[in-house]
Amino acid sequence: MGVIVTFDHAAFVAIYPQFASLSQPQVLQGALPVATLYCRNDGGGPVTNAATQTTLLNLMVAHICQLMYGANGQAPAGIVGRVSNAAEGSVSVQADFPVTPNNAWFMQTQFGAAYWQATAAYRTMRYIPGPRRAVTPWLNQ
Repeated sequence: MGVIVTFDHAAFVAIYPQFASLSQPQVLQGALPVATLYCRNDGGGPVTNAATQTTLLNLMVAHICQLMYGANGQAPAGIVGRVSNAAEGSVSVQADFPVTPNNAWFMQTQFGAAYWQATAAYRTMRYIPGPRRAVTPWLNQ
């Protein structure tokens, strides 16, 4: 049903250079296994296009890297959403982004927010009709 792709660390770093300072073990043994818990990459998921699956997997790995390690060796931080209020004295910034209990974890980074938006089509109900049965109530008497 779905597609399996191979994670390419060099391509990942080329797309997301802010994670170039992370070692391969941090990405491959740290972030990738966690990312595949959220972005299924075993052929059983709903994504049937390899390019789409690669993009989604890379976004999820970037999201996990940002949460676990931060970018460019910096502590995990950042704002996702529209700046709705800013002050200058004692520096205060507020961001407004629609968050629900379902998407709150994804909205912590820009990569998670992009992943959430990109997977919207895969989070809808899929109806698979069962076999058609002929009902003959007069036979049950």
